[in-house]
Amino acid sequence: MAKLPRYLFPSDYMADPSANVFNGKLYIYPSHDREAGHAFDDDGGHFQMKDYHVLSFNDVENDEAVDHGVILDVEDVAWAEKQMWDNDVVEKDGKYYLIFSAKDYNGVFHLGVAVADKPEGPFVPQEHPIRGSFSIDPSVFKDDDGQIYCYFGGLWGGQLQWYQAPEKLVKEGVDLGPAGDRKTQLYAPADVPALSSFVVRMSDDVMQFAEAPRDVVILDKNGERLKAGDPHRFFEASWMHKYNGKYYFSYSTGDSHFLCYAIGDNPYGPFTYQGVILDPVVGWTTHHSIVEFKGQWYLFYHDCVPSNDVTHLRSLKVQRLFYNEDGTIQKVINE
Repeated sequence: MAKLPRYLFPSDYMADPSANVFNGKLYIYPSHDREAGHAFDDDGGHFQMKDYHVLSFNDVENDEAVDHGVILDVEDVAWAEKQMWDNDVVEKDGKYYLIFSAKDYNGVFHLGVAVADKPEGPFVPQEHPIRGSFSIDPSVFKDDDGQIYCYFGGLWGGQLQWYQAPEKLVKEGVDLGPAGDRKTQLYAPADVPALSSFVVRMSDDVMQFAEAPRDVVILDKNGERLKAGDPHRFFEASWMHKYNGKYYFSYSTGDSHFLCYAIGDNPYGPFTYQGVILDPVVGWTTHHSIVEFKGQWYLFYHDCVPSNDVTHLRSLKVQRLFYNEDGTIQKVINE
């Protein structure tokens, strides 16, 4: 048996793994890191990804990944100019829908949809982005009743702060600064409710939002919203999975470098904060997914160890995930 954790695709730099099980096989839809010559900055300007691949496994602990090649390139997306960041895929009625984030020609992130007949693509993009979509990091969750929900959002370079601000600040007349002023809107003051990600139910054809996006509210154990100054508040990388009838919303805390989770009773929440799944890894942050495959739960994520964190290029990893009897997740140690 392979020693876990292990790197899944040593021959190339991939990040942001969205893992899904289709037709008894595991598929990972990552972003595709490359050295584009851009200097590191807090808005992710050095992450100039331009295409997506898909990797598949029959045995994720021992098999080498099968790389099915490019399934979508930015040049094929009429509305997108650059920075094809995180994506995820969901199946409905035998079709596969890739929801992805990219910047348009005005420098604004939106979510787009591309469709395929097979999990390994190729995917054909829609001409326009999803109406009313914004920000980054879509996670697409199909519930037991067949309803499909999209969780999305990322701060700083992900532009989420452009679209919401703490109501308390606005009501008290606090100057939030110009749109996109991340330091003002994220950190000052630290005792206001943290900015949240969004959740939205998708239309029956999985092409549009079926409703207005709602805040994903994360509460502490006292029933109060996590505050902006809490190192465990949301920053990016939403993921939703279901375990024993409960909804597990997990996410990255970005600049505080944790991978955290909260539990709720329905897809919309609210979700109650539970703890840290993964401590900081080598690299600025991590991005993950959680899925059950052949009776075992797995955590997929990335770090920058193989690239020595010099160019911030990231590599995919996997290891087993376990639950306690009360449904909480046992903390994972990155090795």
